[in-house]
Amino acid sequence: MRYLKYFILFLGLYSLYPEVAGQTLVRQGNPVPADFCISQAEMKLCRMINDYRRRNNLPAIPVSRSLSFVAVTHVRDIFINNPDKSPCNFHSWSDRGPWKAFCYPRDENKKSSVWDKPKEITTYPGKGYEIIYWENSPASIDSIMSFWRSEGYFNSIMLGTGKWAGKKWTAIGVGIYENYACAWFGEVRDPEGTANVCGTTTEKLPDTAGVMRKVKPPKHLKTGKKAKAEVTADTTLTDKPQLQIEASPASSGIYYVIVKSNLTMEVANKAIIKIKSAGYPEAKILEKDGKARISVFESPNKTEATTKLREIKKKYKDAWLLKS
Repeated sequence: MRYLKYFILFLGLYSLYPEVAGQTLVRQGNPVPADFCISQAEMKLCRMINDYRRRNNLPAIPVSRSLSFVAVTHVRDIFINNPDKSPCNFHSWSDRGPWKAFCYPRDENKKSSVWDKPKEITTYPGKGYEIIYWENSPASIDSIMSFWRSEGYFNSIMLGTGKWAGKKWTAIGVGIYENYACAWFGEVRDPEGTANVCGTTTEKLPDTAGVMRKVKPPKHLKTGKKAKAEVTADTTLTDKPQLQIEASPASSGIYYVIVKSNLTMEVANKAIIKIKSAGYPEAKILEKDGKARISVFESPNKTEATTKLREIKKKYKDAWLLKS
């Protein structure tokens, strides 16, 4: 009878939190601070993701207060404390906050997952899955969405395809801070409800979107020395050895049509071979601060570059114009 009681108790836990089966239970975090709100730019990015889903015949995802807090906390931790030092990537967390430090993917295993951070930091009862963006200048919302749509792994999370097929996202949170942006997706509804938007009093989801604000780091983040970040390799590209193509710095006063961005040099060298063979023999790698973009056209004339951009968008719909 005693064992039967334990078995029934286990079944109850499993029905409430099926994702914890086979894993170490994560201690539940605290409620989101009462004065927490997301910026109107963060709200705008959530809308852009939901608009993209609607165009693909998918329902909009409610903007979660808890996942928004996790997202905002994470981008600030990455910018201020730089936990993304090799062998750790952008999904990592520092040891300078009220959470356990985590080096992803090194620390990821059956008993410990970085996707449990929402449970650890907030009262959100399920896992959260993150997509992330880095730029070497203050993040632009249009660039963020273009990058996420163009990268197969991130795009599949937003649309619930590929590895993520069958996932029914019922919560989303977005954070933007300086050069970084991230979005967290969850399958469990947020018990804390919808995120408030800064600067609004009666509406949680205003129709107007403002300019990104610069905010002070939250008190629970300790400052650390800023370091260069690294991006996880794009596993959709071939792993066969490729010739190393020398990267070039962007020249001042030049307009570049960019078709791939935020890459490691290893991934850029793999991608540019395909791009050159696809009809862009003048494609080149532009490198800055350890990050690489691929340009397929350049000109000092903005009108000429814009005209070329429209043409290139027929093949690379997320292409964009960079002025150096």
